[in-house]
Order: sequence, then structure tokens, then C-alpha cells
Amino acid sequence: MPAITPITTVPHYVSAEEHATIVGSTPNSFNDIPAVIRHKEENVTISLDPPHEAFGDEGTRRGTLFVLTSVLVFMSNAGTGFQVEYPAITLHAVSRGESGPSIYCQLDEQYGAANGTANGAGGGAGDDEDAVAEMRELSIVPQSAESLEAIFEALSQCASLHPDPQDDEDDLDDAFIDANGSAPTTFETFNGDEDQELSEVGRAALAHLESIIYDPHNLRPGEDEGGEEEEEGQENELGVTEGTSALSEKEETAKET
Repeated sequence: MPAITPITTVPHYVSAEEHATIVGSTPNSFNDIPAVIRHKEENVTISLDPPHEAFGDEGTRRGTLFVLTSVLVFMSNAGTGFQVEYPAITLHAVSRGESGPSIYCQLDEQYGAANGTANGAGGGAGDDEDAVAEMRELSIVPQSAESLEAIFEALSQCASLHPDPQDDEDDLDDAFIDANGSAPTTFETFNGDEDQELSEVGRAALAHLESIIYDPHNLRPGEDEGGEEEEEGQENELGVTEGTSALSEKEETAKET
């Protein structure tokens, strides 16, 4: 599924105040609550590279930008527009290049396929080989450069509400499953070589992890097991000492008698 979905009407949305009222009234289903609009900017110019087939060969359109909590929406003055799901936006930033200040976005055209939401039941091995990560660039130019920060902040806030589920799954797999599909039994420590070197921040993070991670399968010499033996040895020495002291007391009592 492409990152851009053509639309002819703007999705229903409410203001933050209306959203608070709806939530406070305890609706029958929270799934029916409309999206909240975080920013609306009129008279913006957008450009797509490469151009989208829904807009013909023209990659530039003028219209209104809607930053909703659900999707990013653009509606042109001609009555046609598009929406973008936030996980498909792999990068957004404020650009102040030679072409003028703008909001620059990179869109992942393979987002839907990567998350298993593409149309159809899925292709074969040939489709997987032909599927190349395609990126589309989106530039948003407001009429006033003073609106850039407000658009960027709203976009960042809404994007944070939609983390990529594929990234979360990958993080969990990397954390708990090894290459053989089983849980790892040891921790590997990065020692570095001539081609790899951790930064100062990386070394500090690694030291912190090593200080809080306990590995019961890789005991250090002299720790736990050895420590128990040493404690037992101390107890034995104490036992002998106490026994000797007790015997000395008995001998002194016998002498007095």
C-alpha cells in the first residue's frame, strides 16, 4: 500500500476542547471518537517527488494542511487531496534550503507491504525480490515562514502517537531471541577493534547496562558459588574458635573445683 492515499473529503475531526468534552461524557465506544486537529494551515504549497499519479504530472499543489492525530491530510483548492499515515513518514524536518523554508518529509512507499497491510493475500518470492524500498519526498511550504515551527511541533506530536509496530517487533526479537530462534543464555560484550569504536556516550551506556544486567548462566569466578564457599569457611573457623573458647571455660571451671 503506497504511503499516500488520495481522498476527496477531509476526515472528520474535532478540536481539543470538543475531544475533552466527548471523553468526559463517557462515550459508548472510544473507537468512535473523532481525531483531534493539532494544526491547520491554509494557503500552503506542497510538492511531491516523484509526482503522484492521482495528481497527474504536476507535483506541486496549493491548498490546506490538516495535522490530525490520526493522519496527515492535504486538501487542494481543486477539491482533491491525500492523507498519509504517520508510520509511513520516516523523516520530517524543517528545511531552510535555497528553495526556501519548508517542512521536508520522506515517505516510505513500502510501508503497507512491510506491515502486512498491502492489498491482496501476498505475493510470491518474485514479488519479494522485486520489492525495493521506494521513497517519496514531500515538501510543505507555508505562506508564512513563521508557521514552520508550529507545523513541525504538531507533526512531531502526532507522529509520536503512532510508533511503527514493525520496529517494536524487531526490538523485541533482538532482545529475547537469538539467530537459532531460542532465548540467549549469555550476554556478549563489545570490546571493539581497529575498525569499530564506541563513542564516549556509547561506552557510558554499555557500562550502565553491564552494571544492571545479571546473567545467572555466566557466573564470574569467585562470585556467588565461590562466595558461598568462603562464607562456609568463615563459619567453620568461627565454629572452631567458639568450640575452643567453650572448652577453655570448662577446663578453668574444673581447675577451680
